[in-house]
Amino acid sequence: MYKKAYGIIETLAPIHVGATAGEESGNLNLIFRDQFTQTGIIPGSSIRGRLRSEIRRSLGETEANKWYGQEAELGKPDSTTESVVKFEYASLLWLPVFCPGQPIVWVTCPRLLKRYQRIAGDSVKLKDGKLLNTAKIPANYTGSQTLKALDINGKPKLFFNFGFLTVDKTQDLSAWFPLGEELPAVVVADDEIAMIHDMALYRQSRVALDKEEKKAKKGAFFNTEALPEGTILVFPVGIKDNQETWQPFGAASGADIYLGGLESIGFGHCYLTLKEV
Repeated sequence: MYKKAYGIIETLAPIHVGATAGEESGNLNLIFRDQFTQTGIIPGSSIRGRLRSEIRRSLGETEANKWYGQEAELGKPDSTTESVVKFEYASLLWLPVFCPGQPIVWVTCPRLLKRYQRIAGDSVKLKDGKLLNTAKIPANYTGSQTLKALDINGKPKLFFNFGFLTVDKTQDLSAWFPLGEELPAVVVADDEIAMIHDMALYRQSRVALDKEEKKAKKGAFFNTEALPEGTILVFPVGIKDNQETWQPFGAASGADIYLGGLESIGFGHCYLTLKEV
């Protein structure tokens, strides 16, 4: 049997978890994506690897192997051990998008909200005392109460790069924000989130210069895409029954960590909060 817990990731800088640059990828650093919504994800292996490296650094290899399993050794069959803590991938929950007049709107869709409800529904309480798993998923084009009204009918009208989006109604969406604060937000259809997601991604062109001349090395000019600062992701954790308590951050429930690549140029800074551990 496993105890259930979950984690919330808030990006404090653009985060890139995906392919590396090279001719085989067309000199484009793509991020990993969910196969259905085509929105960015962080694989469970990336989260596990970061937490493993932190506990190895502070408490040593033995403690890391106890919680996260012993790594395979070349030439030694059956050298791995089962981990006590299991991680699934982190999916998008809210994605910040630039919107003139707001100026930022956090966007999600019913499929992403349903996954959050499945993960945290047994532990998040609504204002009426009921649990989140009893709540109805907000309908398409429902906005939060913190949106600014822009049209003559009092309904918020949002402008994105592809055109206008009229919010049909507003309601209290605070239960769907795991960090407590209800942000200016809107729920769009499942078949629209991919288009908005691609518009919202952080993109940067990078180049490596030749040592002798001020010109790009051959094949060293490439583009990087990343989830933007302010993105909120959620992932489930399974903890095998154990007499000890898993405390990757000591007595604290969260900590600043770095996930993904390109840390040296400012990517990957996140705050990870663990709940129900």
